[in-house]
Amino acid sequence: MKDWLESIDARTKKQAKYDKDHTTQVCLKLNLRTDEDILKWLWKQKSKQGAIKNLIRQEIAREENT
Repeated sequence: MKDWLESIDARTKKQAKYDKDHTTQVCLKLNLRTDEDILKWLWKQKSKQGAIKNLIRQEIAREENT
């Protein structure tokens, strides 16, 4: 049991180091009333993060083509 817990702790530390070195977080605060359309669409998405990233990449491509 102790080995199992140590392996979880080691994995958690490795993940935390990877996250610190390679990732960042962006947070959105959406209003339940005024952003209801966005929230309804977002909750339908299989991957909320993937859907947001796809929309951003589409906008980047559109801007590069103008």
